[in-house]
Amino acid sequence: MAQVRAEIGETDYAVALSAGNHLLTSDEPASLGGQDAGPGPYELLLASLGACTAITLRMYAKRKQWTVRSVVVDLRFEREHNVARIERSIAIEGDVTDEQRSRMLEIAEKTPVTLTLKAGTPIHTRLA
Repeated sequence: MAQVRAEIGETDYAVALSAGNHLLTSDEPASLGGQDAGPGPYELLLASLGACTAITLRMYAKRKQWTVRSVVVDLRFEREHNVARIERSIAIEGDVTDEQRSRMLEIAEKTPVTLTLKAGTPIHTRLA
């Protein structure tokens, strides 16, 4: 379904990412020894969740023919005492009722990336 290649050379810690026809760079901030040439790994994780949330809610609103002008998803990754957590806040602009907003909040909890993260998807690693 989805496939990404991540490649790092001798530059600390810039990673070239290719996803389909798209090229991206991930890096660590200067405070962690990187050059801040792109978002860090957790920022990319949050970006995936935010994109999936916004896209899913746009699709849902369109299917229901609700007047939604914009969906803004703000995310923050936190770790406290080795317990990780993502805080997600969703702002919906448009002519939607409180009931419709509540339904969209329910839908946000069922987006594909949300369900993948909550399920704790197994990762199988091998050397090539």
